[in-house]
Amino acid sequence: MKNPHLTDPRKLYYTEKFPDQEQDTPALQKEMMPKPDCGEESYKGHNRLEGRNALITGGDSGIGRAAAIAYAREGANVAIQFFPGEEEDANEVKELIEKEGRKSLLLPYDLREDGAATEIVEKTVEAFGSLDTLVLNAAQQIAQPSLSDLTIKQVEDTFKVNIISMFETVQAAEKYLEPGSAIVTTTSVQSFNPSQPLMDYAATKGAISNFTVSLSSYFASKGIRVNGVAPGPIWTPLQLDSGKLEGQIPEFGQDSPLGRAGQPVELAPVYVLLASKEASYITGQIYGVTGGSPIDL
Repeated sequence: MKNPHLTDPRKLYYTEKFPDQEQDTPALQKEMMPKPDCGEESYKGHNRLEGRNALITGGDSGIGRAAAIAYAREGANVAIQFFPGEEEDANEVKELIEKEGRKSLLLPYDLREDGAATEIVEKTVEAFGSLDTLVLNAAQQIAQPSLSDLTIKQVEDTFKVNIISMFETVQAAEKYLEPGSAIVTTTSVQSFNPSQPLMDYAATKGAISNFTVSLSSYFASKGIRVNGVAPGPIWTPLQLDSGKLEGQIPEFGQDSPLGRAGQPVELAPVYVLLASKEASYITGQIYGVTGGSPIDL
């Protein structure tokens, strides 16, 4: 007799081929088919982040949105940085945060610009009075069919958004982070198994994994934990804004061992754990949420 409390992970969420689609920059979650599940209806909080003040980059959609919703339902005030033009998605997140009785702050900043990462930290502290949780999640991903199609301008922009802004954000935040604070980075399975169309993106994710481990060593003596999450194929707007080569969207994620793409809400519990005191003895680690693809650092 089958246990009715068990659910086959292969059958959870969306399991069909995705409709072929693309969007202009910036891609919006509200226009995706199907719309990603970021826990808007399903995530239940347990006060694990009560009284915390968090800043999440790329918090308007996808993985960052799922983390923002979960953090609010766990008791945290949440500031979200997002790329200008993504206000529709960001305002939805703001409403969800405030519905939980938490403070929210919208920060429309282009992280390619000098000083942007510093400003989002200062504005978060100004709004909330303190800052104790960083989720460094914003990313640019643009697939190119060949090395000759990959411009140096794209490489520079990808590095600015994906890793250089992380350095600046942490440098700006260090003076505010007290013992017990947490930093969570978003790296990728691409850090460990890079694909040819994403050379620049994969290179930054490798840098983020390395940065996470070295940063954890730096902050350990200060009582601040640093960990990373390595997603696999997750259904987010990143994929529709030139994030995949032409014709690849329908099969997205179906070559994972579990046979489907992941949904952002499936990562939320890991981001909550790594920010919470339940992870008090966890630092310098990379957690894979990949649908079964291995990671190794």
